[in-house]
Amino acid sequence: MRLFQFFPSPRMPAVIASPASTAALRPSAPTQVTPSTRPVALWLLACCVMVLLMIVVGGVTRLTHSGLSITEWKPLVGTLPPLSAADWQELFDKYKLTPEFKLVNHAMTLDEFKGIFWWEYFHRLLGRLIGVVFLLPLLWFWATRRIGRALGWRLLGIFILGGLQGVMGWYMVKSGLVDNPRVSQFRLTAHLSLAFVIFAAMFWTALGLLHAPRRLPDTLPDRPLARMGWWVTGIICYMIVTGGFVAGIRAGLSYNTFPLMNGHFFPPESFLLDPLWRNFFWNMATVQFDHRLGAWILAFLVPAFWVRTLLRSVDARTRRNVGLLMAMLVVQIALGAATVLMRMPIWVAALHQLGAVLLFAAALNANHALRRGI
Repeated sequence: MRLFQFFPSPRMPAVIASPASTAALRPSAPTQVTPSTRPVALWLLACCVMVLLMIVVGGVTRLTHSGLSITEWKPLVGTLPPLSAADWQELFDKYKLTPEFKLVNHAMTLDEFKGIFWWEYFHRLLGRLIGVVFLLPLLWFWATRRIGRALGWRLLGIFILGGLQGVMGWYMVKSGLVDNPRVSQFRLTAHLSLAFVIFAAMFWTALGLLHAPRRLPDTLPDRPLARMGWWVTGIICYMIVTGGFVAGIRAGLSYNTFPLMNGHFFPPESFLLDPLWRNFFWNMATVQFDHRLGAWILAFLVPAFWVRTLLRSVDARTRRNVGLLMAMLVVQIALGAATVLMRMPIWVAALHQLGAVLLFAAALNANHALRRGI
């Protein structure tokens, strides 16, 4: 039955619908989580937790300057750790050829090398473990027909992204093994951003399996509120990217005051480099200001989003999720302030990176709840 039959038009009088026809037009009841989809959703959430751990371990690896300790990428053979004194000496001799050893750690002993080696090894091992934990259940779910074709192809795409993430990680490490003992901030940011993309793809898919979008009876979609939610998520993505550049050039070690940057909202030395665009990627003042700017925007935008949610006719799940987003933002801003005030102690900086993932997840969760009725 075509749409014009239910609405008045200039050429045709409106059709008065019967109670039976109006009942047929009402949104259907919420889709229930079936026994076949719930295990898939829980498996994806478990993978999300592993990716979260991977991001935090990667942050600690960077903070301990351990990322360049393994100078080769062997996806299969590299799974085994050094098993003998000769193996350790061989790895250490290879590390001695790197710019980091020659220019920074030239006095490092073998025992000290082992300390940084294990962080990078565990980071790579966790990446391989995530690949196995993702692939084997995926094949089983596909073989037992617990997932449809469309979902199966989407999950396969996520697995391919995971493989590309391994390649991107090695591409990042290579940039620190040539001349400069630091990895490229561009490659580091790309590596970090791709991890968040993978997390978002799995988390959003899991939410879709647990909470099917539906329209509530006698309500209309609140599209302006949904758009506001995506604006919040976009600013959080901006903060993640700028945080990657802060980490890449170690801008967190400068301007260790809050809320101002050495007495200035915008440091006067922010545009010292020439040409102008270089300041946004190499100038510590500009890079840290860009990251703080995202926090200031969220400090005003998220409370407005929360209050607007309370004033609109939304369901309890949406209010709860937006409230969780508000609470997580307070925690994350506090962790960010502590990171700069305390000059980046490893445990605080790691918590700040953990907070970024949780804030991102809270925003996605709120956005998914707002899809209810759209």
